[in-house]
Amino acid sequence: MIKSADVVVIGGGSIGCSAAYNLARLGFKNVAVLEKGYICRGSTGRCAAGIRQQWGTEMNCLISRQSIRCFEVMNEMLEYDGDVEFIQNGYLMVTYSEKEAAMLSENLKLHKKLGIPVQLLSIDDVKEIVPVINTDRIIASTICMEDGQANPFKVTDAYYRAAERLGVNFYTYTEVTGFKMQDKKITAVVTDRGEIATDTVVNATGPYAKLISKMIGHELPVEPERHQIVVTEPLDPFLKPLVMNFFHNSYCQQVVNGSILVGYGNPTEPKGLNYDCSWQFIEELAAKVIDQFPVMKNVNIIRHWSGHYGISPDGQPVMGTVPGIEGYYLALGCGKGFMLSPMIGELIAQCVAGKETTLPIDILNVERFNKGELIIEPAVV
Repeated sequence: MIKSADVVVIGGGSIGCSAAYNLARLGFKNVAVLEKGYICRGSTGRCAAGIRQQWGTEMNCLISRQSIRCFEVMNEMLEYDGDVEFIQNGYLMVTYSEKEAAMLSENLKLHKKLGIPVQLLSIDDVKEIVPVINTDRIIASTICMEDGQANPFKVTDAYYRAAERLGVNFYTYTEVTGFKMQDKKITAVVTDRGEIATDTVVNATGPYAKLISKMIGHELPVEPERHQIVVTEPLDPFLKPLVMNFFHNSYCQQVVNGSILVGYGNPTEPKGLNYDCSWQFIEELAAKVIDQFPVMKNVNIIRHWSGHYGISPDGQPVMGTVPGIEGYYLALGCGKGFMLSPMIGELIAQCVAGKETTLPIDILNVERFNKGELIIEPAVV
């Protein structure tokens, strides 16, 4: 490994690779990325790959809108030889409760104010978009056709390759074990392969962020929440948009090869890192899916895995400096890291460089939790 770096980015997922690319693009000549496994091993490689703008807070809407613009031109922007497979087939949001219907209605006002093209749908509209969906209990539904999905492995690979071309050093299978400090200033990152002298660190480790912060003497209130996902055998096309059901707390989409990807998390489950997969999940998931899509009753499941959201107390990203620790930055999507990674990487790089950020991120500083200034995101599944 190199002995010193201008900036060390911890985490080789979509946010870490995006941050590294953007740091190099802003002129940092000596950037190192540390990943304890392989690139895209963590939450990015285990996510449902959805990308949406239909949020209930202005900051999430703004960051996601700008990220969508990046996804639309990503192949060209990053000079990627492959294809990140960004498909804009929309996000269909449905709810069975009056309370959630009121939330969608409030969110719609925000979307109109920001110019995000979200439509309120009738039951006939829903049936026309997804003919096989069970509409018996749907009370409200919205869709944004600019939303969609992308391949998380290829997106991360595109950022990784673009960053490498700009001189970024990537060290995989390299685990951070601690930090060296002097007068509350970072002087080095310690790993199981040696140490790198640096005065600037970006924590982009998602659900592991709390563990990294603890090493540096900071209590970060971001907890890992397990989500499990299954993939079915390939089917003939019948589901264009990703369907998000607030009642079932689930998301369902048909991917490029025809398979159906379905997942959800249990917010009442004890928080922590847990990669186990349970048969109880499959039983519960089957009931949720068949309730929404009766035609899927006899479909075979071929894969099942688990991953994590890093959940903040208000469901918003955490970005920026950490008071009392000079040179330490957080770049956390908090349950929406992959879909916001283009802009989170850009914004944190601007922050580290001391530049004015494209979007104002001060309200996403970690100190809001100590001050009780939470900005609750209502549209979380």
